[in-house]
Amino acid sequence: MSDVCIVGIGIHPLGRTDGLSGVDQGVFAVRQALADAGVDWPQVQFAYGSSDAAGNPDTMVDRLGLTGVQFINVRNGCAAGGSALFSAQMAIKSGEFELGLAVGFDKHPRGAFNALPSEYNLPDWYGEAGYMVTTQFFAAKIMRYMHMFGISHQTLARVAEKAFRNGAHAPHAWRRQPVPIEEILAAPLVSDPYTKYMFCSPAEGGVALVLASEKKARELGKPLVRLKAATMRTRPPHSFEVFAPSVDVVADDSAPRGTATRIASADAFRLAGIGPGDIDVAQLQDTEAGAEIMHMAENGFCADGDQEGWLAEGWTEIGGTLPVNTDGGCLACGEPIGASGLRQVYENVVQLRGDGGGRQVPGHRRGGPKTAYSHVYGAPGVSAVTILER
Repeated sequence: MSDVCIVGIGIHPLGRTDGLSGVDQGVFAVRQALADAGVDWPQVQFAYGSSDAAGNPDTMVDRLGLTGVQFINVRNGCAAGGSALFSAQMAIKSGEFELGLAVGFDKHPRGAFNALPSEYNLPDWYGEAGYMVTTQFFAAKIMRYMHMFGISHQTLARVAEKAFRNGAHAPHAWRRQPVPIEEILAAPLVSDPYTKYMFCSPAEGGVALVLASEKKARELGKPLVRLKAATMRTRPPHSFEVFAPSVDVVADDSAPRGTATRIASADAFRLAGIGPGDIDVAQLQDTEAGAEIMHMAENGFCADGDQEGWLAEGWTEIGGTLPVNTDGGCLACGEPIGASGLRQVYENVVQLRGDGGGRQVPGHRRGGPKTAYSHVYGAPGVSAVTILER
């Protein structure tokens, strides 16, 4: 079976854009991606679109053109964009279509996300007790992880410092000013141990990717950026997840637990026929600094606790052994839920094309990065992983 290729990418800058709706930003990204691919909207045979708070993506056809195209909406928490991409690549792999679109956008109000218990099959008292406030859950989760595996506050701050330093070189990022590590550590606490610089913010933006069969990509004359694997998985039993914050008592509490991320990651590596050591650049979900740390291990790149040394030695920096979140991730870009997972893949295509500018990974091992990994995680325990190769 031939590979699915990404032949066009587009992005509307993330952050706050007064006067533009989420749909406006999504349409902007689609038009940019179509131009990048060298195709027109009537050539697009299908689309999958993701948005959480900014309306139904299929309404974009009013602006793009009423061609009768099959357009399916996807809503899957923070993994919505990754789920849209997974669905799009499956449509092409099936042989049904040759050219399609994955698009995501959102426009969230200021303040923390306001998820409703009923959306996750939870009773009202769960929200009334404050358990739907995700900043509290993630803080409790990393506090436990720090205690178990010896992760320091300094390491949390190093993640945030790297994010803002990388974001300064990404035109699409929201936070584009470096922040000294001393300022990150001294900033007001939001939920202990996280200061305000260690959380991302709900945001706005749009991302679009044009996908094609290998045959169609060659016809278009595009450089082949192959989608070697795309997986999306839900949580297994006994996992510790957003809106399912309980941990079973077991004999060896330090043993790695099954999670949606571990399952999706292992399946992606199996499909791609490579391992974690073969990845040149990675985008890992970092809604907060500790998430990047935990996801380094859950995705198989290191053992639990090794992150302390990795960050201290600079191994996840642009020129390090495994550059992580080269555009600053969610910490620098913010999180428009529908677009966030696609933003990671957009950044990986930029890296594989060698167009990253000041944030470009040198890929000294192979004359430029050849493999790129992205991982997104969302409530109530869903994860999507993609592996690209040029």
